[in-house]
Parts: sequence; structure tokens; C-alpha cells
Amino acid sequence: MKRELEVILNSTNDAIIAIDKDETITLFNKLAEHLTGINSQYALGKPVKKVILNTRLPNVLENEEPELNRDQDLGNLKIITSRILIRDGMGKIIGAAAIFRDITGTVRLNSKIARLKEIQSMLEAVLHAAQDAISVVDQNGINVIINPAYTRLTGLGESDIIGKIATADIAEGESIHLKVLETKKSVRNARLKLGPKKKEVLATASPIIVDEELRGSVAVLHDVTEIMNLTNELKVAKQIIRKLEGKYTFDDIVGENSLIVEAVEKAKKAAKVPANVVLRGESGTGKELFAHAIHNASDRKFNQFIRVNCAALNENLLESELFGYEEGAFTGAKKGGKKGFFEQACGGTLFLDEIGEINQNTQVKLLRVLQEKEIVRVGGTDAIDVDVRLIAATNMDLEKAMEQGTFREDLYYRLNVMPIEIPPLRYRIDDIYVLALNCIKKLNVEYGRNIEDISFDAVEALKEHDWPGNVRELENVIGRAIINMRVQEKIILYRHLPTMGDTDIIKDRTKEFSTDKSKDFEDTTSLQNVVEDTEKEHILRVLDKYNHNKTETAKALDISIRSLYYKMEKYKIKK
Repeated sequence: MKRELEVILNSTNDAIIAIDKDETITLFNKLAEHLTGINSQYALGKPVKKVILNTRLPNVLENEEPELNRDQDLGNLKIITSRILIRDGMGKIIGAAAIFRDITGTVRLNSKIARLKEIQSMLEAVLHAAQDAISVVDQNGINVIINPAYTRLTGLGESDIIGKIATADIAEGESIHLKVLETKKSVRNARLKLGPKKKEVLATASPIIVDEELRGSVAVLHDVTEIMNLTNELKVAKQIIRKLEGKYTFDDIVGENSLIVEAVEKAKKAAKVPANVVLRGESGTGKELFAHAIHNASDRKFNQFIRVNCAALNENLLESELFGYEEGAFTGAKKGGKKGFFEQACGGTLFLDEIGEINQNTQVKLLRVLQEKEIVRVGGTDAIDVDVRLIAATNMDLEKAMEQGTFREDLYYRLNVMPIEIPPLRYRIDDIYVLALNCIKKLNVEYGRNIEDISFDAVEALKEHDWPGNVRELENVIGRAIINMRVQEKIILYRHLPTMGDTDIIKDRTKEFSTDKSKDFEDTTSLQNVVEDTEKEHILRVLDKYNHNKTETAKALDISIRSLYYKMEKYKIKK
């Protein structure tokens, strides 16, 4: 019987240690040996306190109170133990026993379970908080998760989807979940219609891979209607921004010619005061560029910049567009009337291009605005205060127009507070190179090219042209030259330049180069040759002074480094 009891005690999953009323160990089974690392033969018959240092069995005997399910550290192990009293048949206490087991693995497992639950809660919180609609299927294509945004988008709840095949929500199109499960690859920007209302969505799905095994698919859905609305709002915003902002600054005006430098300096001064400005110059010289730059350098730059081409609108339309109109002012007038450009530009800048084209009646109204700082809408009687900086531009001879009686003298003097003359390109031929580079930079972006430079011969050919269309014509010529180039070519050469009728850029220059140079020189040297010789000598002196340091030389000459290289190539100065 004793043998059978030992077998039972050694076979149990619990470690057992027992003591008698004298605190001597009477039982020490195999699992107790394993967990404590103490041999049972050593332990049996010895006082428990000498064998197990932190034992509480004597306390149980002394207090005659059991201790149940107590956690205890046992070296590297964590155990749970119950200490009970042992009684004889008469109920008399004859000893105590500790029954314990290793719970280290259980504690670790519980910790992992708690962590998993925490992660699950976090994921659920993310899914519920996400504004995007999300759905998840398992490896068999069965829906297992949808979030509230999915229900809002499709009108389908969990009872309609969870536990059902991935195609359950599709009204039109193919299931991207099933495609992902089939290919194990992501599917992007698929157009589908979902739910009873056939909601059109843009869907992207990706595979869920765990330990290199496909476990499902997750999809994110976007409402196409919302995307289209946002796109339209963005277009409107861009249009507003284009109206609000001048596109160019003084940094966009390139050139080192004294005439253009003088015009820029005058324009910068004009930007600092609220005076009216008249930009005068031929078509294509950059009057609108100057107007934008003045606006952007002024304290009005954060308000609207509105451009009006006076020559493009007939008399009646121009008046209603400038000053606005009241409801019923004329046939076709909008209900509630309309604000004019002066009201829209309040606090900002109004640029009136081709100012010389406006008729006498509109000139009178414009004069009133400049004098009284107020406008009266067409069909209205009430004056409306306006605060507008006016910039006008014209290629017309306003003085001659005054003599002919087509332009009011009083309006002329109101407008012409700060006249700025923008020189034509033929008066600033020395800027051809830097202007050509600026055109190349702009057209590279538009044409998707990577042109780096323009050759000396090409620049010299450009300098021989009269440029009736000014900088606008130059940009056209450079654009056509780029079109004539092969994709791999990086420098505009003489042969790339286009022909232009009676004023061809490319001319028959064979005779020019083959003619005996001695015939070019007569008793009187041309002014151009004197200027070029002087410029060459000065560049050489400055180069010598700075030991051919190009950066320092360009700084001393007050020109760009690129212009210096161009002039060195022109005068055949060794680099």
C-alpha cells in the first residue's frame, strides 16, 4: 500500500512537501525534487527550515491556518502554492503539507495574451477612428473585419458582410480581395461599385503575410464622389490663388543692360509708394511682368492682383466689368448685380493693360475713381469706396493721343505719376545671351527638355535680328530652335535657329566670314569696335588683378559668372 501511494504521489502534476508536527520532512515527491533541485533522500527526516530556507510550513502549523494559492518566487521559477494542515481521524493536527506547481510558462503565456489583447484593442481603435473605409478577408476570401467608415460609405453593416464571401458587397466590378488572394500581389486604384446604392469607390488592396504564409487581404476604399469634389475644390482654389497673387517678381526680370537696370530700379521705387504707375513700352517688352513684380514687392502683395486687357473688351462690357452693375441694369444682368474689378481688387492691385484703347466715356469714370477713390456701378446711384493701386500699361504714344483728342489730358496726368519706360530688345542687344538662357530655363520645363546653353555663333546671329516682337519674339525663336534639336543635343547651335521670312535669323553668312578682314577697317573705326576692344581690355586687366579667379572677376565687373564666360568666349580670352 505504501508503495502504491509513493507511485501516485510521484505521478501527480503537483510538487508535494509534507512535515510532521515536529517540522520534520516526511514527504518529498519527484516533482518537488525537480522544482527545488533538492534530492529527496537528503531532505527526508531533516527539519524543513534547514532544507528549504524560506518555507512557511512551520507558520501554518503554528497558526493552524492554511495558506491557499499564494505566488512565490523559487529562484528562476515562479510557483503557486497552497499550504494545508494534516489531521488524523480524530481531527487532531499531525502535520502540514505544501502543494505547489511551476507557473512560469503560464505567467509568460498570460503576459503574451494580455499583450495580444492590448494590440487587438489598439487595432480596433485605429479601425474605428480611420476615416477611410477598410475591409479584411481571411485566406479563404471570407469577410472577417469591416470598420464604421466602411458601413457609412457602402450602407452595409456587419450582419450583411461578416462571414460572407468577398463578393457579397460588390454591385459592379470584380473583387480585389479575391484577386489579391489569387496573385499574392497588391491591387491599386480599382474602380468598383459597392452596396445597394452602387456607391462608386476607388479601392486598393494588399495581401496579409504572416511567417511567409498568405493569411488574408486588407482593402482601403475611397469615395470617388468625394475625390471628385475635392479635385473641383482644388481647381477653384488654384484659380483663386492665381487671381490673388502676382505670378512674377523682380527676380524674373533678367538683364544687365543699363536701360533695363534703370527701369527695374524705378519700378522697385514705385512698389514702395501707393502712386499710380504707367508702364510704357512696345508689345512683348514685358510690361505685365513689371506689373506683377511691382505688386509682389508692395505692401499689397497678399491681396488680389487683377489684370484687365482693355483692348479685348468692347465699350459697354469694359465699363460693366470695371465698375460692376446693379440688378436689372441691362438685359442679361445677373440677379443681385455683380462686383466689378475695382471692387474685387480692393486692397490690392488693378493692372489695366492697353489703357490707351479705352473710350472717352470710360476715361471720365476712370478719372473719378482716381480722384474720389469711389465707383458707381452701372445702373446704380450709390458711391462705393474702393482702395486700389492702379498700374496701367500702353504701347501707344499717349502724348500724341492727347494732341489728337482721343486721350484726356487730366486722366493722363492722374495716371502718369510714375512713368516707367521699358526698353525694346533692339536697345538691349547685349542682354540677348542672358535672356536666351532665361527662355531656355523656362522652356525646358514646358517641353520636358534639358537644354544647357546656346552657342556663341547662335547668339551672334540673334544679335543681328531687329526683334520687332521683342522678348516675346525671342522666346518664340528659342522655342522653335529647341523643337529643331534632337533629344540628345544639349546646346542650341546656329543651325537650330529658325528662318523668319524677310528677317531670317539664319542668313547666308558665307560671304561675311570669307571676306578679307582688312576691308572691314577703314580710316574710321566703328563705335561698336571701340566699345568691344575697350571691354575686352578691361576684362583682361581685371582677370589679371584676380589671378584669373572667375568668381572674383565677375563680382568686380558686376556681372554674372555665366556672362563672364560668354564674354571670354566672345573675345577669345583663354580660360
